[in-house]
Amino acid sequence: MHHMSDKVLSDVIKHDWRTEFKRLEGAFAPATLKAYLVDVGLFIDWCQRNDRSALPADVATVCAFLEHQAAALCPSSVRRRLYAIRKVHRLLRLPDPTHDEDITITLRRVRRLKLNRPKQAKGMTREYLERCIAAQADDPWGMRNRAMISLGYDLLTRRSELVALRTDDIELRGDGTLRAIIRRGKADPFGMGRIGFSSRRSAELVGRWLAWRGEGIEPLFCGIYQGKPINRPLGTTKVKLIIKEALAAAGLPPEDVAAFSGHSLRVGAAQDLLCAGFDTAAIMRAGGWKSVNVLGRYLEMAEHNVWA
Repeated sequence: MHHMSDKVLSDVIKHDWRTEFKRLEGAFAPATLKAYLVDVGLFIDWCQRNDRSALPADVATVCAFLEHQAAALCPSSVRRRLYAIRKVHRLLRLPDPTHDEDITITLRRVRRLKLNRPKQAKGMTREYLERCIAAQADDPWGMRNRAMISLGYDLLTRRSELVALRTDDIELRGDGTLRAIIRRGKADPFGMGRIGFSSRRSAELVGRWLAWRGEGIEPLFCGIYQGKPINRPLGTTKVKLIIKEALAAAGLPPEDVAAFSGHSLRVGAAQDLLCAGFDTAAIMRAGGWKSVNVLGRYLEMAEHNVWA
């Protein structure tokens, strides 16, 4: 195996490790690559402050860094830091210290130190949904937001899936509902997609939005600038903002609005399906879940998510 000299390795640390991550473009989501770059940068900075070698790192250094990070981060974020360290070592063809048993023990220790359950977004169940839709203004923004909120609920979309919908991903059916292809999701990195179906109400709201928006725009839900549609998709943060603004307009106090997130449409729809008598397997198919454990966290709160 080729070994780098100290000088060459120093140059790699200063310059080339960021360049190496360009090899991953197209193979990972842009957000994942951005997170990896941040994580590796933090690791290298920590090693420099503590007079430790970062590239390559030894097992003791990685363990010490993970334990240091655990003071401020949740276990899943600490694990992501580890994946970033693993990835940069492999990209640079350096010995990978991250599979040692001491690493596994450290991760277990981190998890046990923080046994609190993952924070769960409050579900936008049907009671909230109806009031949010009714509270929208009678203008282009309100027209778009009504359609987005209603369709996102029907399709159990993640916010990334909702903003990724394209105009040609939906098709009006003979019964007045929509058939939609949800092409990409967190559990579907290769874009195989899943099929979803909307209510007649969502089909009508989307139809009104499209009639105003007009032709020639690729994203189903686009931005609006100075009262005119622009051929640009919304960001995921915008979905969260739209949901929170809709809840505030529906009369919820700020402390209640804070419990909702961009994930609340998906959570609330799953909870409503359970209350309507659908079994877990059917709900998993509808929402594209791969893990029954994740869905289980949503569903156990279903009976509590009602209007106060």
